[in-house]
Amino acid sequence: MLNNDKINHLMQENRKDIIIEMLMDEYGEKLTRVAFSYVRDWGLAEDAVQEVFVKCYHHLDRFRMEASIQTWLYTITRNQCKDVLRSSTFKRMLTNLPIIKSTLKDKTTPELTLLQNEKDQYVAEVVFQLPLKYREVLLLFYYEEESIADIAEILKININTVKTRLHRGKKILKQQLEEDLHWMSLEDN
Repeated sequence: MLNNDKINHLMQENRKDIIIEMLMDEYGEKLTRVAFSYVRDWGLAEDAVQEVFVKCYHHLDRFRMEASIQTWLYTITRNQCKDVLRSSTFKRMLTNLPIIKSTLKDKTTPELTLLQNEKDQYVAEVVFQLPLKYREVLLLFYYEEESIADIAEILKININTVKTRLHRGKKILKQQLEEDLHWMSLEDN
């Protein structure tokens, strides 16, 4: 695991290439999932994260080590994704909501696996319909398993704001799921 002391040591040896390689190995997949939560397209998410590591390489000497490297990378990723979302190219693209692939811990029958995948896809679609401010805290908290304090640091917002957004996001999500279930039951009758 790469920590600030190790980064500092490698920076003194002018080994930015090793630092970036280690960061890519350790955080590449996590950052891609975070980027996906913003741009909703796996290819764009991968491109955004690639750009994050390029920026990281060029600006590594600016990392002040006041926060963790993970927090710094999440912040760069978030800003890069916002740039992608603002770009005219992205606005012209017509994208379908990709399916979030889930892996089941235990082996089940193909039928149960299919049902679970459909359920996961449905919940993912509802989550991605949430406003960004709720979606990002829910995904960081539940999917990336970040603490409330880390989320506050990553998003540069107050801890109480994170708690409020988590609460409101869960409430909106619950209401939407219940409403959809209600309509589904009416259609079955």
